[in-house]
Amino acid sequence: MESGGYVYIVTNKNKTVLYIGVTSRLMHRIHQHKTKHFQNSFTARYNCDRLVYYEGFQSIVEAIIREKKLKGTNRKKKESLINGFNPNWVDLFDTLEIY
Repeated sequence: MESGGYVYIVTNKNKTVLYIGVTSRLMHRIHQHKTKHFQNSFTARYNCDRLVYYEGFQSIVEAIIREKKLKGTNRKKKESLINGFNPNWVDLFDTLEIY
């Protein structure tokens, strides 16, 4: 059975690095970024632990397609997307009610 998915963007405290990822368990995955569960990962090296954007999808396949599309855009478009969703770029992790 296919489950839903999320595409998300995390950044560091200075908002200099953007990382786009995809997952079926958003809270769990962001917690992994915050705790540097994968110590040698890109997000751990660049301290990307602040969730600033996410989208939910009916299927993980849809989320993967969206992730690839977002990764193909320039930073200005990514910033515009974040600004429309989260204008102050606050960490959205504590507002999640997804289990």
